[in-house]
Amino acid sequence: MTTVQAHALPSYLNPEDLGPWGVYLQQIDRVTPHLGSLSRWVETLKRPKRILTVDVPIERDDGTIAHYEGYRVQHNMSRGPGKGGVRFHQDVTLSEVMALSAWMTVKNAAVNVPYGGAKGGIRVDPKTLSRGELQRLTRRYTSEISLIIGPNKDIPAPDVNTNEQVMAWMMDSYAMIEGNLSTGVVTGKPISLGGSLGRREATGRGVFVVGREAAAKRGVAIEGARVAIQGFGNVGGVAATMFAEAGSKVIAVQDHTGTVVHQGGLDVERLHKHVAECGSVSGFPGAEAFLDRDAFWGIESDILIPAALEQQITAANAPKIRTKIILEGANGPTTPEADDILTDKDVLIVPDVLANAGGVTVSYFEWVQDFSSFFWSEDEINARLTRIMQDAFNAVWSVSQEKKVTLRTATFILACTRVLQAREVRGLYP
Repeated sequence: MTTVQAHALPSYLNPEDLGPWGVYLQQIDRVTPHLGSLSRWVETLKRPKRILTVDVPIERDDGTIAHYEGYRVQHNMSRGPGKGGVRFHQDVTLSEVMALSAWMTVKNAAVNVPYGGAKGGIRVDPKTLSRGELQRLTRRYTSEISLIIGPNKDIPAPDVNTNEQVMAWMMDSYAMIEGNLSTGVVTGKPISLGGSLGRREATGRGVFVVGREAAAKRGVAIEGARVAIQGFGNVGGVAATMFAEAGSKVIAVQDHTGTVVHQGGLDVERLHKHVAECGSVSGFPGAEAFLDRDAFWGIESDILIPAALEQQITAANAPKIRTKIILEGANGPTTPEADDILTDKDVLIVPDVLANAGGVTVSYFEWVQDFSSFFWSEDEINARLTRIMQDAFNAVWSVSQEKKVTLRTATFILACTRVLQAREVRGLYP
């Protein structure tokens, strides 16, 4: 079992339960011995640059006033403005948003886009809000964080339970506050407001691209490969479609309601229609079996894609997993203890900070297009995304082979080196 080294912890965290931030600190501990002279700057990575905690009050439809807890964390901006999503979820915590912002720092550097890492969130179950309440919540949150965001400061994007509509409300709110329209303040917007073609599918497409590269390295044929996916939203659903189109058999899909299985391959197109109509995979008539949550991890596959929430693969269920390749579509789905168990079982794990970087890559394309007011075709965007993801995977693979480390540690070596080189060259001000 991996232990966390002693860290100088901020007073607002509980040292007995560091949550996702503790996982991130363990990952930094593992990469530090590989940073050479840059390790003198490594404490930079263990402290977010800026944390904003805000109260988000709204008037509910029944006339009552409700207050929600909101965050925006900017982890590191040595290489460019902050970039990272905003999630609306009842379990959002400061530790989680800190970790997500730090993983964004690593992710952006891994694919070499000129951004730092940031993340935001509101502690709310959006299913309990009407559309009007959700809009008021989004607009109030935007007004509260407006002093630290901007197209050259920090650019939010969609994340868990947020979408194009939420980004449109954020962009409009920022425009009202600033007195001018700045489409580049958020990405993941509707096409009609300066959004980019291919953005919605970008994260899932990126998972597929690196999955294809990883399969080639492992000698796994994509055609006929058995794929199991946890999460059937924007990431897992798109990845399922792309793997199915490439001839893979998507044999199992799990969402918050349960698991559907068909060893001959689920009809992914029909499953999408079922989810659109029923709201979940449960009851899908094209399944052979319906399993509980824990049973999902024991399904034998060639490729496993956790594309839901963080800390899903743990020391408790990692021994059950029977797969060759794990593609982390979600952020932080595997704990360090589970990482070690799976590595000992010779499972190739393509880490989140590489596997799901397609979304931020096309967000970068969107930002560039907004600044220039010149928009690319979807074919151009997909081709550029594919090239960047392939190049990033191959660079990480080379580091992994050279240093004899996992792909996760190799990604952190490459990314943290880029971040700390920028920090060192810039120096400290004043």
